[in-house]
Amino acid sequence: MQVPERDPEDDPRTASCLGPFSCLPVEVGGFGPDFTDSNTFTSWPLFGPLLFENDSSDARDHCANERTFLASLRLSVYMAVVAVAIAVSFHLRSAPTALERRIAKPLGLIFWLLSVACLAVGLGNYIKTVNKYSRKVAIVQSGWRTQSIMSFIAFSIFGTCVALIVIDRIQQVR
Repeated sequence: MQVPERDPEDDPRTASCLGPFSCLPVEVGGFGPDFTDSNTFTSWPLFGPLLFENDSSDARDHCANERTFLASLRLSVYMAVVAVAIAVSFHLRSAPTALERRIAKPLGLIFWLLSVACLAVGLGNYIKTVNKYSRKVAIVQSGWRTQSIMSFIAFSIFGTCVALIVIDRIQQVR
């Protein structure tokens, strides 16, 4: 028995999803390597879910790409929380010293900027990889820019931890 195809506009479940903010899916795998549009995210409908064909390891690679983006999002949120905590109430002992009060806001601003940079790099890498998936030319790896920015963020976090330990040790000696 063959099920007749239904027009999505006649379907009551999708009637509220029509227009630029449609809930209808976008077939990403159907674009192919000669696809000239550089951005899959701007294809119509704007907020429709992206559907990929599962050739070889495409689904696994797409899930890995999403996990990588979510990890950078999580790191960005953690760093934003730390930035706010440092800027609002930064002290190593019960009462903040003059040095701690003086470096609290600049250190909080640095962590907030690193948080925004981490989010921008993660989102850019995710969008770039999804656009390459749509043309079937994706390589599951990040570029040198992403690696260098994330390395800078890691060294900044490590450097801040070392600096805070040194400041704490100096205050213990006094």
